[in-house]
Amino acid sequence: MSERSPAPGGLGLVETLVNSLDLETGADALDTAEGRARLGLAREDVPAARELRESLRATLLAHAGHPPHRTVTPLGELLAAVPLVVTVDPADGSAALAPARDGSLAARVAAAVAEALVAGTWSRFKACEAADCHWAYYDRSPAGRGRWCSMQVCGARAKMRRYRAKES
Repeated sequence: MSERSPAPGGLGLVETLVNSLDLETGADALDTAEGRARLGLAREDVPAARELRESLRATLLAHAGHPPHRTVTPLGELLAAVPLVVTVDPADGSAALAPARDGSLAARVAAAVAEALVAGTWSRFKACEAADCHWAYYDRSPAGRGRWCSMQVCGARAKMRRYRAKES
């Protein structure tokens, strides 16, 4: 949906997961082998991935100041069981948080969220305000008050609805 540039760092994984469902058409990339492969998932991982996706979407809506789209398991609960460890690169001394045991989707998402917290990018990662969209996007606006994944699509639709409501 969006023409925005991808989210920075590990948030690209989170963006791919959240945007694997097109709310407008109902198309779910997790229903396809290609979509699952893009996220490193097996078929049996899909129910947990969907739960994580919708919990992330609710969190991203909260970042944008919007109520959750539906009742979901809180993201903190889903990620609480995922242990992370500090890794240090011996060559340059750089440090990062990484999954302690496995490369599950939840573990990779937890590491991406932790990286975004440290980088200060987590709160700018949002979901589009349009009820038929809720696409994940990284808000690069100067004030950090972006509302739509695309001003040309969702923003234009919202402005047209407001205009028509005033005309009625």
